[in-house]
Amino acid sequence: MDGGGGGLKPMDSEQLREYGHQMVDFVADYYKNIENYPVLSQVEPGYLVKLLPDAAPNQPESLQRVLDDVQSKILPGVTHWQSPNFYAYYPANSSVAGFLGEILSAGINMVGFSWITSPAATELEMIVLDWLGKLLKLPQEFLSSGHGGGVIQGSASEAVLVVLLAARDKTLRMVGKSALGKLVVYGSDQTHSALQKACQIAGIHPENCRLLKTDSSTDYALSPEIVSEAISHDISIGLIPFFLCGTVGTTSSATVDPLYSLAKIAKSNGMWFHVDAAYAGSACICPEYRKYLDGVEEADSFNMNAHKWFLTNFDCSALWVKDRNALIQSLSTNPEFLKNKASQANLVVDYKDWQIPLGRRFRFSLYTLGSKKFMIPYKEWLVIET
Repeated sequence: MDGGGGGLKPMDSEQLREYGHQMVDFVADYYKNIENYPVLSQVEPGYLVKLLPDAAPNQPESLQRVLDDVQSKILPGVTHWQSPNFYAYYPANSSVAGFLGEILSAGINMVGFSWITSPAATELEMIVLDWLGKLLKLPQEFLSSGHGGGVIQGSASEAVLVVLLAARDKTLRMVGKSALGKLVVYGSDQTHSALQKACQIAGIHPENCRLLKTDSSTDYALSPEIVSEAISHDISIGLIPFFLCGTVGTTSSATVDPLYSLAKIAKSNGMWFHVDAAYAGSACICPEYRKYLDGVEEADSFNMNAHKWFLTNFDCSALWVKDRNALIQSLSTNPEFLKNKASQANLVVDYKDWQIPLGRRFRFSLYTLGSKKFMIPYKEWLVIET
């Protein structure tokens, strides 16, 4: 910002108030006119480098000039995911209430990787994930009052990776580290490619990632019989089945796998059963759709994306596990600079041990819609009358 006289000066609270109003006006005008933009960006590859200087500026510019550049140079290169005419990929529906939550989140800018770094961040996340779990009628074992609990990941890809790592290490503790090359993962050919990527990162041999064929006879759902046959064959040749992924709402056809039958197979073979409901799980808060989660009570972990359908800003993917210690044993690190009395005494949850990175941002906009209110419970509870 131009602080006057061409110098760069810290923004004071009154300038923040003024510029904040400008930014809100810009966003409000964008939404007012969003239907006038072509949904798919019309620019050619490399368009932006022709419009911007090849080095960073030496002098600050006014916010208005920055917004003018956004209008003339950036918006033409945007594919407008919030447009009512957007039908590609998957819904990524934010909301005005979500924007306000993000403003507060950015303003506080806390880093909540452990309880001690900001107790409210951790405790409120636990509470809100319990609220959401209860809305989905998840079993008690997935709630923080027991041995499990919920945690927000950035994406379903992160969620499946952390539970795959937990399952891998749990198995290797029983059979020995040298057995890594024998571990086998199962899903369907409709399962999200995130499972394959998780296998690559976790060191599972590509040939040991079984994406079993589906067809129209089961509406492209994973067949329990085919799963059982594949597992039996792998055991007979000395391999170790350890992870099975079922899906509620596949990417290509929104198919729902038979969770209960798959869970029985996983349990009888000592496997971790994960339910990926990234796409369709949010619909299951509606009583008429809850049946699609039948069998989740037998799963070891469950994931759904709040940033799809829940009017929650990207990224916000909720993961629940029955055994939090499985995550902690796989992902925990405790260098001297992170030690504190509350953590050492096991009195608190440290979400750094439930995810891949150490740091985690303060998200403020996990949804829920009431009949007359937008409620944004995530790391705070904000109610806005509509």
